[in-house]
Amino acid sequence: MPANDTDVIIAGAGPVGLMLAAELRLGGVRVVVLERSTDPTDQTRALGFTSRTIEVFDQRGLLPRFGGFGTIPIGHFGGLTLDYREVPGGSYGAAGVPQSLTSSILDEWGTELGADIRRGWTVTGFDADLDGVSVAVDSPDGPRRLRAAYLVGCDGGRSTVRKLAGIDFPGQDAVMELAFAEVDGIRVKPRPNGERVPGGLVLAFQQGADRFRVTYYERGVVPRPGTEPPSYPEVAAAWLRLTGEDISAGSPSWIGRFTDASRQAAEYRRGRVLLAGDAAHIHLPIGGQGMSTGLQDAVNLGWKLAAEIHGHAPDGLLDTYHSERHPVGARVIRNTLAQRILYVGGPEVAPIRDLVTELTAYADVRRHLINTVTGLTIRYDVGPGEHPLLGCRLPGLDLAAADGPTSTLRLLHRARGVVLVLDDGSGWAEAAAPWAERVDTVSVRPADADGAAAFAGAAALLVRPDGYVAWVGPPGTSPQHLADALLRWFGKPAVG
Repeated sequence: MPANDTDVIIAGAGPVGLMLAAELRLGGVRVVVLERSTDPTDQTRALGFTSRTIEVFDQRGLLPRFGGFGTIPIGHFGGLTLDYREVPGGSYGAAGVPQSLTSSILDEWGTELGADIRRGWTVTGFDADLDGVSVAVDSPDGPRRLRAAYLVGCDGGRSTVRKLAGIDFPGQDAVMELAFAEVDGIRVKPRPNGERVPGGLVLAFQQGADRFRVTYYERGVVPRPGTEPPSYPEVAAAWLRLTGEDISAGSPSWIGRFTDASRQAAEYRRGRVLLAGDAAHIHLPIGGQGMSTGLQDAVNLGWKLAAEIHGHAPDGLLDTYHSERHPVGARVIRNTLAQRILYVGGPEVAPIRDLVTELTAYADVRRHLINTVTGLTIRYDVGPGEHPLLGCRLPGLDLAAADGPTSTLRLLHRARGVVLVLDDGSGWAEAAAPWAERVDTVSVRPADADGAAAFAGAAALLVRPDGYVAWVGPPGTSPQHLADALLRWFGKPAVG
């Protein structure tokens, strides 16, 4: 059997590939990231990320690197205005954080952790066997082959890895397209949540005193083939037709377009090949859900793949990547297709829009729609139990520990499992001790009423490295139940 050059090869150095690389390095795994582009992108692309993704970055201590940003309190669902603060921890996401900044932060973080990021390297083929994957690459110095235990495609909606693996990508072809431009030297009416106009839909985000991103959908325009964007005169002419605003004198720094094509990989894992981000799911970009879903794919996958490579993953752990994340991706596709109907539909969908508007008078409906976009109520099947936190993300809560104040998110900075001991009973630390190489045990108390309410009915919790609660022990639970949960999620103990 040939020796591996590394443990994992990641195709694609966008935010998802870079996030996965850092997660794998936190798990002690060697990783090489191959990116066809020679330079990091300076294009804004996504303008922020969801409130759940803000928590994910906070789990890893990354928020200070962004230098501070606001969150968007008022957002929408398909153009219907909603106050996202109505749910605990809710917002419409980070305000005005360009994808280029997110990528540069993740690139820097991954490099600090020891990820090998190679730009100008293009995956052209691979051969997988029972022991690993041999990847053919065009490098700056000519053709190369690299071998690893696993290959992960984070290489976008036209994923080479997915196509080479023969993984189906079923879904719907585009029936509409939206074009956008980032333009200096113009001032237009801000329309952050979009505005329906007789000819379609327009959005405008102010990014500086005289800098705007304008986006538009013009009804009746057939999606053009290929990836070539419109010219700026085409953009300015369409904007004038739709709004009456003349932006022809502006200077565009970036022009692009996107469609409502919606597809999802039938398999997120085929043997030693896995997919994440746009390689696994594409959809109309609404609410920052695309990049955010991909980043959360990476955080779900990273610790599981690291455990598999280290040889201590319990049976079936890596397969839970597909079983947990595929339904999440499917739900995002469904909600963005539904929002498309509400958002850009013409007079024919007015009755549906009116009905949904009526339904938003009910608090439960509003919260459901908000949580659909934020991802805050994702719940995985982690086994039996009735506690409200079981299978859900552990929210950001302040805690008091023996060595001073801390928080639930701070305890996850190292991407390790965490046992939170909440009562004064004995036996929890002893039960968890054999897993000390992989799991931290911390005795804590909630620091405020929010924490007390969240932890009510729990004596101890097991939290996975991705921040989801895998087990909750009510008062009086035997510590052996904690040991059983640790065995299920973290494999056989290293000692004991």
